[in-house]
Amino acid sequence: MAEKRKAKRLVLDAHLVMNRIDSGKHDLIPVDIVDLSTNGIGFKCPQVLEINSVYEAELTIWTKEVIHTFLNIIRFDNSGDDNVYGATFVGMTEQDSNKIAIYDMFDEAKKAGLI
Repeated sequence: MAEKRKAKRLVLDAHLVMNRIDSGKHDLIPVDIVDLSTNGIGFKCPQVLEINSVYEAELTIWTKEVIHTFLNIIRFDNSGDDNVYGATFVGMTEQDSNKIAIYDMFDEAKKAGLI
């Protein structure tokens, strides 16, 4: 499959709690992050989510900071054991996007043995 991402994928130990905003329900949906970039996120979720739906999300990153953002679900794959989704960030601040980019720089330096 051809790479469609504009930014590099990161594998990250983080948590994401989502709440669908375009429906009357306000259920918190825990998910497991597969990868993360400055533009979007891949994650596993036991629930079935609709493509092109928007969710409010709280992304707890490696520093234990919480990034509040919105996600637009753009991809779905259930060919394996899990439901795997791809989503783009909607309205993420540049400051929060930079936190993800900084993690990428540290991750690359660690892999290169510089830290």
